Amino acid sequence: MSRLIANEHLMRDDLQESLERHHINPATLSTFQRILLTTDGTLTDILEAYLFEQIQVFKLSQNLIPIPESLPAMELAEGTEVIDRRILLQGRISHKNYIYAESILVPERLDDNFRHELFKTKTPIGKIWLEQKVETFKEILDSAKEPAHSLAEYFNIEPNDNLLSRTYRVFSKGKPVMMITEKFPERYFLNS
Repeated sequence: MSRLIANEHLMRDDLQESLERHHINPATLSTFQRILLTTDGTLTDILEAYLFEQIQVFKLSQNLIPIPESLPAMELAEGTEVIDRRILLQGRISHKNYIYAESILVPERLDDNFRHELFKTKTPIGKIWLEQKVETFKEILDSAKEPAHSLAEYFNIEPNDNLLSRTYRVFSKGKPVMMITEKFPERYFLNS
């Protein structure tokens, strides 16, 4: 009997559709690339287990800004102040950049301790969730494949090399508190 029956997906339908919408064939990805694009687990822990290296945050920018237009996915009106954060997840010893991430966080939906850790430390968001035992639910909204352009310099690749990415929102106490897009070079994590 064939391993695949016609039109049967091996992943949840929403995840399969997200990949296919951007012409990403899950069968062409390595096992670890599929995990990175579809997991709702803490990416930092997953990377550390795979790479056998501690992961640290390198903050590129973190600013409190009003959003220029409404953001329905986050239930935010135009002009709402959000934390716009851009970081790299890099190996603590190798200093190799593995992931570029940009986040939108809603400060009034985060408790004071979480905001303090976010601004005053280099702790990855996922580790702050764990340390503070924040109950969260993650919903993957989209996956994509796109040229690296200006992000190429962070990964020592060419601007026309592709990045794979996922965008998800995080809920806590029933409200969306952040939306995160994580990107990595298509040529990373192939040996798995």
